[in-house]
Amino acid sequence: MRYSIRLLLLLISISAHGQSKKSLPDEVVKSIEKRIEQNANPSIAVGIIDKDGTRYYNFGVVKKNGQAVNEHTIYEIGSISKVFTAILLAQQAADGKLAIDNPIKSYLPSQVKVPTKGTPEITFGHLSDHTSALPRLPGNMTPANPANPYADYTVDQMYAFLSGYELTRTVGSAYEYSNLAQGLLGHILSLNANTSYEALMIKTIASPLGMKETKIAIDKKMKENLAVGHDTGVEVANWDIPTLAGAGAIRSSTSDMLKFLSANLGLTKSSLQPAMKKTHQVRHDKAGNNRVGLGWHIAKGKEGDVIWHNGGTGGYRTFSGFVNETGMGVVVLTNSTESVDDIGFHLLNSGAALKEIKPSIAVELKKSIDSNGLEAARILYDDLKKSKPSEYNFNENVLNTLGYSYMELNLNAAIAVFKINVGAYPTSFNVYDSYAEALLKNGQKELAIENYKKSVELNPGNTSAIQVLEKLGVKLETEKVEV
Repeated sequence: MRYSIRLLLLLISISAHGQSKKSLPDEVVKSIEKRIEQNANPSIAVGIIDKDGTRYYNFGVVKKNGQAVNEHTIYEIGSISKVFTAILLAQQAADGKLAIDNPIKSYLPSQVKVPTKGTPEITFGHLSDHTSALPRLPGNMTPANPANPYADYTVDQMYAFLSGYELTRTVGSAYEYSNLAQGLLGHILSLNANTSYEALMIKTIASPLGMKETKIAIDKKMKENLAVGHDTGVEVANWDIPTLAGAGAIRSSTSDMLKFLSANLGLTKSSLQPAMKKTHQVRHDKAGNNRVGLGWHIAKGKEGDVIWHNGGTGGYRTFSGFVNETGMGVVVLTNSTESVDDIGFHLLNSGAALKEIKPSIAVELKKSIDSNGLEAARILYDDLKKSKPSEYNFNENVLNTLGYSYMELNLNAAIAVFKINVGAYPTSFNVYDSYAEALLKNGQKELAIENYKKSVELNPGNTSAIQVLEKLGVKLETEKVEV
């Protein structure tokens, strides 16, 4: 993760369709302007739909000195793809091609062994609502290019991981967000339909809803309208996700995403509506402050339940959500790894606050590292943390993002940044996990093991760290693990 881009020009275009000429709330406009002025986001595209029509509010440019964004600008929507996958599941169930509570094992090739623990077997529903007990990512994922981490992960690798993996808890017992589970779900649904995931998604959802800008493969027109992804102010490559496509491979625009939300809200009549409504139904409340349906997460709001999902890839962050009680849907897309979730939640729920916008400490650290070296950067961080603690965003995630931006280019810098983060956030399991990853990559095995163990101590549900430790010959007690 890594963001912030210098934009000298702020371009804003606002268009309204239908009868409504409503403006974006002033506090939202000011927040967005500040994010772009402070180089956090090159562009932010907002789309709103309700009974009065559709409205688009576009800020910024596709890249430095590039064209202004509009409602047809293409972004990677990342994990919002998971709700498309959930609708594909619900539609196949409605068509009698499967049942949501069917075990998945009979839909996979016979040589694939689906892991079990206890009585329940993994079903389609478990994959979709994140209770499958499968980890966030498969342990045998070793990308040749970490800047495009899913590109070379194969179906055979996924099958091999499933066949050899031991679940750490009973299926259905707990929530753990899993890209593996969702990617596997999309894969099985494609097998069941004897086609590719993209073809299935277009045939079932995009084409019937007139979503011509929603695809996985970037065609010529989409490429012309593509917002370039950014990480810590640097342009980054798009991600390719062939095997786990159902977890996050889709690209789309605000125009198309409002068509999608309109169908979910029932503002647009569609044969998909029964399947869509099925995905909105609560299946469990094991995800903290959120309940979970098929794919969608559901949060309480002042005006009604906010049914939502966000997304993130190497250079993009996205939000999509709606409230049935108010009939409003919102999509927010940006070509930066700086989150825009708070904008979406604020527009749908008057009780949700916008985050305070501050310049990222990662920007200052990056300048110092690149110009003056690691020790100077460490001193700068300590000085700013003491002298200007309220003037910068010192959040652990901004440092983690900066650390990963250095993983391939300057491993010593990555280790130094992660070490600063460990010192600043000693109770966060994630900072130890990232620090350990960099140490292991640098050949510092014993110190890496120490930090992976600390991460698991803080979060026994960190299955990815448990897997790495086991590969390193360290077996941990996992019988009482809870996420």
